[in-house]
Amino acid sequence: MALKYDSAGLVPAIIQDDASGDVLTLFYMNEEAVKRTLSDRRVWRYSRQHKKLMLKGETSGNFLDVRRVLYDCDADAVVVRVSPTGPACHTGERTCFYRELDESVV
Repeated sequence: MALKYDSAGLVPAIIQDDASGDVLTLFYMNEEAVKRTLSDRRVWRYSRQHKKLMLKGETSGNFLDVRRVLYDCDADAVVVRVSPTGPACHTGERTCFYRELDESVV
């Protein structure tokens, strides 16, 4: 079964710490990002903001080394299990999911 990309040519990619199981971040990948992630064993993403392919850690040195890549039953999302070499979040936090949602944010 082939991956199913959305109308923009992207698939959501949940990035998960292989050792702890913590969700580190959520990226979007186009076909090229998926292929490079599988071949390089480091996470590539498609930046919707910059409209280009980017290697996670290229500027910060905080690479995400790939252990496994899984896809869901509908083939429209992936989970990338990684071993991080530093914080996953651009803010310096270990994970991008460090804030609890409450009514003031909704």
